[in-house]
Amino acid sequence: MSAANSWHLLPPELIELQIGQVDLLMAMYPEEVVLDQASQNLLSTLRSGLVDNRDMMFTAAPIIPMLLHLPIVPEHDSPSQETLLVDLTVPFAYEGDEPPQEPPLTKLRTRQPVWMSRAATVQLMASIPEAEDLLGSIEYVKETALQHLEQARKTSATQNTLVSVANSTAPLIRAWFYFPSISTRSKRDDFIKYAPSYNLTGFLYAGKPGVLCVEGGSQNVDDYMKFIKTESWGDIPAHHKKVSERYRETGERVFADMQEITDHVGERRGQRANRGDMKALEEWLIERGIGDAFTRVLM
Repeated sequence: MSAANSWHLLPPELIELQIGQVDLLMAMYPEEVVLDQASQNLLSTLRSGLVDNRDMMFTAAPIIPMLLHLPIVPEHDSPSQETLLVDLTVPFAYEGDEPPQEPPLTKLRTRQPVWMSRAATVQLMASIPEAEDLLGSIEYVKETALQHLEQARKTSATQNTLVSVANSTAPLIRAWFYFPSISTRSKRDDFIKYAPSYNLTGFLYAGKPGVLCVEGGSQNVDDYMKFIKTESWGDIPAHHKKVSERYRETGERVFADMQEITDHVGERRGQRANRGDMKALEEWLIERGIGDAFTRVLM
């Protein structure tokens, strides 16, 4: 071995212990442990070298990296588990003149999940007890990560509750939107389909021009229109996404649900029957006590 090398291959009995540790992890986590092809080849080389009792020569200190997809399962909430990615590095070499009596420790590093801050992830790594063996360290990481996950979910639930309360106590508004033209059936259907999930009611009157009226919390209206523009209209060129909010008022709900009234109010006109009957629409609004909005939206 070259004098330039500062490492030595572990004695056979320690190599066997390290291989046994890899095998144990793969047995405990058969679907969660990932070894790349290079690691698999190295493991085979080490294993066959022990069986054949031959000297093994390596150009670099042999290590086997593994990626563990560690499941973090909240109590009584198993369908909603999360996964913590843990990088493991199993060494098969040592530095120094004398071989160790025990195999060198496997290095463990957790990757930051979306439900933990960077600082919390660093703190988790620093808090792993030094006396723990690999399986004990993994168990410690799992339990500590679970605490962070449950706390993150409690915080999220509290925030959602506060938002819900804020929406329920916010004054109800009625927003009116004007379209120079709206005719595509799938786009029209989406206005009706997604309104209930935002707790909105109102109506859509399609054609040239088109009118959309939505009732609900102000933030819900804004979120709904943002969703429509980015998701439902995602395949429409920007210069074709012509819609403008013309009027916003407070008041009580007039509509029990969200519906399209295009074919039920007035008579369709034009070569393609896409011209709305604005007089009929105005009368329809007056019957419902909101006729004043007509001039603000269409005049």
